[in-house]
Amino acid sequence: MGASLPMTTELLTLATRLRAAGCVFAEDEASLLLAEEPDASAREALVVRREAGEPLETVLGWAAFAGLRVACAPGVFVPRRRSELLVRLAVEALGPTPRVLDLGCGTGALGAAVAARVPDAEVWAVDVDPAAVACARRNLVPERVLLGDLFDPLPAGLCFDVVMANAPYVPTAAIALMPPEARDHEHRVALDGGQDGLDVQRRIVTTARDRLSPGGRLLVETSREQAAATAALMEAAGLEVTVVTDDELDGTTAVGRARNS
Repeated sequence: MGASLPMTTELLTLATRLRAAGCVFAEDEASLLLAEEPDASAREALVVRREAGEPLETVLGWAAFAGLRVACAPGVFVPRRRSELLVRLAVEALGPTPRVLDLGCGTGALGAAVAARVPDAEVWAVDVDPAAVACARRNLVPERVLLGDLFDPLPAGLCFDVVMANAPYVPTAAIALMPPEARDHEHRVALDGGQDGLDVQRRIVTTARDRLSPGGRLLVETSREQAAATAALMEAAGLEVTVVTDDELDGTTAVGRARNS
């Protein structure tokens, strides 16, 4: 009992500091920081970063996502739990020789989660942000994580059973309303979807059909408010569209299916 008291006191002291800095789940965060860095001086540097508003995931260097510990890096979009819906839908859609693209991959969390569930899946990933590509190469097969704009860096003729895209869909004016952890610490390119939030989605949808295998699926994360507009983009591109929501995850995904011929 006496041996555990100093740790309990340390945990409470750290939680008090984090709560004062605005951390809602201060006790949980304090436990994670204590477990991650037992050295007091090194841990203090992490705590100071968290008190300054840096996301816990980049402070720790990892995020919990779909049952995995995914490597994270400063500035790179932190995977959200709602995106686990994309993973579930991708796994359900894969065929016997699965090939998947994580488009606008950030950390590569989506692709890593699919690979963990379907070990024989050939997972590719692309991002325009060099920091994201460097991070994703820690979570995926490095040679298949490419730097460039959307489909541009992929080998010619390479097609996919599933293209997953958690592209930025926040309207530019709404970025100021986002939590400071996101708006101040994640690169703007991962957040800004243009005036109506659909700029990047438009570009993806209009070019995705050439990269889908017959019967392949394009999965695009969206919001409940934007789902109808995202679906309309897919329908205009000739895809068969359904919108899937998951209340538990608070996730919404537009699914566009390429016709078989």
